[in-house]
Amino acid sequence: MPTFITRGRYSADSIRKMVAKPEDRHQSVAKLVESTGGKLLNYYVTLGQYDFLTIIEAASAKEASAFILAAAASGAVSDVETTEAFTGAEAKQVFETAAKSVSVYKPPGH
Repeated sequence: MPTFITRGRYSADSIRKMVAKPEDRHQSVAKLVESTGGKLLNYYVTLGQYDFLTIIEAASAKEASAFILAAAASGAVSDVETTEAFTGAEAKQVFETAAKSVSVYKPPGH
């Protein structure tokens, strides 16, 4: 199953509520991901530009997007970014496919 990494930010209201009543969000996030057909592999709270990072498996980008759209619709998160991730073996297959197609592409102006 494809792997997707999502990063995002908590709303100010979410942060305020988590400070007032600290909780481990892992199970809540796992239930949300599962409700859209995916599987949560890991959930991290992060420092810097983003407040959280999830790593999930999902059948396609549709399912991967559905869980974060549901969270965003609640107003609890914003500035989300989802990226499909490839293992080294999967990336090798992608590069092999690209190598077969390289001679077909003509750059602009050629």
